[in-house]
Amino acid sequence: MKRLEKIWYLKHFDIFKDMTDREMDVIDRISSMKHYRRRDRIYGQGDPGDLVYLLKEGRVKIYKLSSDGKELTLAVLESGEIFGEMALIDAGPRGTIAEALEDSYICTIRRRDFEMLLKKKPDLAMHITKLIGLRRREIENQLENLVFRNAPSRLAVLLMSLAEKHGVRDSQGIILNVKFSQQELANLVGTARETTSALLNEFKRLGLIDIRNRRIKILEQWQLKKIADAKMNELPIKVDSEEESEAAVQ
Repeated sequence: MKRLEKIWYLKHFDIFKDMTDREMDVIDRISSMKHYRRRDRIYGQGDPGDLVYLLKEGRVKIYKLSSDGKELTLAVLESGEIFGEMALIDAGPRGTIAEALEDSYICTIRRRDFEMLLKKKPDLAMHITKLIGLRRREIENQLENLVFRNAPSRLAVLLMSLAEKHGVRDSQGIILNVKFSQQELANLVGTARETTSALLNEFKRLGLIDIRNRRIKILEQWQLKKIADAKMNELPIKVDSEEESEAAVQ
């Protein structure tokens, strides 16, 4: 990648928005760019935390695997986001897995180089500290949803969150401007794929959503919000007990 093009992309990361041209030259020198294909693993559980990653283009999911191979997706990252930042406060092995959901270009900076940069730029250090706190809160919310909500509520919460982050409103509702497979959605809400498929069909039957070409449109935002806000035993939608049992161990 040409140097000027690389700097242009780096400047579009929010954490670098206040950097001078000279400081951006430094970041250019200490960083490198790599292309990952869909499903390529960027790092795994137990890998050393010696790099910080900047997602230039594409999508990346952060997830964990249980001892029996069950997957739980903790976050899906979009272009312009930083990840692997926990290496800055914990030099131990990685506790999560990062995988490209589509062809992605990722910039990497060695942890020690990033730490030196933070010492010179207190504003950047504050920004990273806030980011780490936000990420921890998002993961805590994700785990809380898994514990205190059942599958319909978790799926509704996810759809509302995606609408807020990726939603494009038209005359009929809110189009989620991002595509997920049913398995990817299932991993995000901690259910079996069959459970997620059944719930999507039920949401569609009730007129809450529409699905075309793997793209979801929310038609009844407030009705979906009622399901999202419901507690464990207050949901109008029932999931087959066998499916719910399987979902609970995902």
